[in-house]
Amino acid sequence: MTKPSLPDLLHAAVTAVGGVERPGQVTMAEAVAQAIDDGSHLLVQAGTGTGKSLGYLVPALAHGDRVVVATATLALQRQLVERDLPRTVEALHPQLRRRPEFAMLKGRSNYLCLHRLHEGVPQDDEDGLFDAFEAAAPTSKLGKDLLRLRDWSDETETGDRDDLTPGVSDRAWAQVSVSSRECLGASKCAYGAECFAEAARERAKLAEVVVTNHALLAIDAIEGAPVLPQHEVLIVDEAHELVSRVTGVATGELTPGQVNRAVRRAAKLVDEKVADQLQTAAEGFERLMELALPGRLEELPEDLAYALMALRDAARAVISALGSTRDRSVQDEDAVRKQALASVESIHDVAERITNGSEYDVVWYERHDRFGASLRVAPLSVSGLLREKLFADRSVVLTSATLKLGGDFNGVGASLGLAPEGTEGEDVPVWKGIDVGSPFDYPKQGILYVARHLATPGREGSRTDMMDELAELVEAAGGRTLGLFSSMRAAQAAAEELRGRLDKPILLQGEDTLGELIKTFAGDPETCLFGTLSLWQGVDVPGPNCQLVVMDRIPFPRPDDPLMSARQKAVEEAGGNGFMAVAATHAALLMAQGAGRLVRATGDRGVVAVLDPRLATARYGSYLRASLPDFWYTTDRNQVRRSLAAIDAAAKAKAGGA
Repeated sequence: MTKPSLPDLLHAAVTAVGGVERPGQVTMAEAVAQAIDDGSHLLVQAGTGTGKSLGYLVPALAHGDRVVVATATLALQRQLVERDLPRTVEALHPQLRRRPEFAMLKGRSNYLCLHRLHEGVPQDDEDGLFDAFEAAAPTSKLGKDLLRLRDWSDETETGDRDDLTPGVSDRAWAQVSVSSRECLGASKCAYGAECFAEAARERAKLAEVVVTNHALLAIDAIEGAPVLPQHEVLIVDEAHELVSRVTGVATGELTPGQVNRAVRRAAKLVDEKVADQLQTAAEGFERLMELALPGRLEELPEDLAYALMALRDAARAVISALGSTRDRSVQDEDAVRKQALASVESIHDVAERITNGSEYDVVWYERHDRFGASLRVAPLSVSGLLREKLFADRSVVLTSATLKLGGDFNGVGASLGLAPEGTEGEDVPVWKGIDVGSPFDYPKQGILYVARHLATPGREGSRTDMMDELAELVEAAGGRTLGLFSSMRAAQAAAEELRGRLDKPILLQGEDTLGELIKTFAGDPETCLFGTLSLWQGVDVPGPNCQLVVMDRIPFPRPDDPLMSARQKAVEEAGGNGFMAVAATHAALLMAQGAGRLVRATGDRGVVAVLDPRLATARYGSYLRASLPDFWYTTDRNQVRRSLAAIDAAAKAKAGGA
């Protein structure tokens, strides 16, 4: 039997999902197939509307090896598992003569734990367990959530938190889930045979395609204990997010609250002397943290080093004692012991990591208005880790709408541990980057406007001229504005100011769930939605209700961000340009994602307005502009007002005639 051709397979899949074949999608599918055949690596920039999920799924399914697809957002995981994969598998079946199985796999805490649900939560202050269901008033929000979770546990097939709609609070979910460290293990648990997390792992072992998230991929790479089944092909979608997700997983934290919780959990399981040692160490740490000032600790102060060594040693003693003592008076002792052990081990590991003082780690204090001070440690770079763990023994395809910054892939490649494209040598992963373009005609569909006449934004202080400009632009657009701000404070100030000036509804992130805000924004042309960085990637509003995307300033990292400034300094010490490698790359990625909110369909028209003159005047401005879609570029404010008014009038005329 002749092997079916890739174009034929792609055509069948695109028809099945009701899509339109794009030249970029065909180019991408061929490049992915080639990389899988060669065992090489590929970075693919595929603009919005390319149909990139089919661009990688079709060649991966055709090849027949097991593939892991890792994504950053829940929305894309759902789209893959609920829409793209079922339809593609069916569409390819007549030609492939097989129906590849697929499964979703997440970290353990995403699944309902039946042991917690039925036996209760190990209680910090009491012996044994505590039944959250009995303790919570049935009329309270927590009580209602817990009752709903109990009912849901009887009907759900997956136990996956994301399948529960509407969702429940983090507090309620914490009562019915466990981390991998707290889990008793299927063989020791009375509910092991029915365990949702174990069932998900079993399904993943049998599947040809496993869909997961960046965090689990990072855990699999960092912790050495394989969570994902063995696979020959790894596809990372939304790959621009990977470095920050891996950094997040590799970051350790110590807070007084967390240490005190561990003390309470361990106290009832070990003898008094060992418990007192941990209690004393915890008190010393807490006293220090009360005085902690935010910022990087380039060297550990002597008193902190002493407090951390005391914590580390006391935690080690508790861990040894927990392993050797048994107390039959404690109800469901295994679960209580496991939770105590997880808490103490976590403290031991972070305290030891910070006292060891690796030159590859950055340590800093953070202060939070609500939660007080925390001590954090993160890797200076994850590129070495990614090079070693990600690109060995399998073919890796990384794709996103934004991977090419300043005109090439080398910036993103370097953050992933890849040498510049075309570099050869031993232990150097071979990769290539391709940009398959976009089906949109950016120069005709969009305008990039830089408000060159405004004052350069300072670190603090009000920007009266920026507010005037913003109000005029929103007025000209007739609403229809997504405002993307570099900080929550700036978003709040702009919403407050414009609510007083304009007769247009202004929605603000945080005033409702993101889903509800986006729904309201998409449903009414006069409405504006203001928010901060987390909004830049989650908004998909095609059509006339989002015709103006405003960015208040270039989103450089804050100068006092300990991790970013440490990374910048390290690049400079190695002879590179720290500002361009770290700050400008960070800003370029966010701006490209932000600008990508404007044109989501072939009929979309609009303006991306950047209210920061540095994009037009600074030397790095051209690098940032080269990272954005190829919109028609202007600094003429009158031209932009006329364009916005014309776009608004056309949308109104179309709506009136509809």
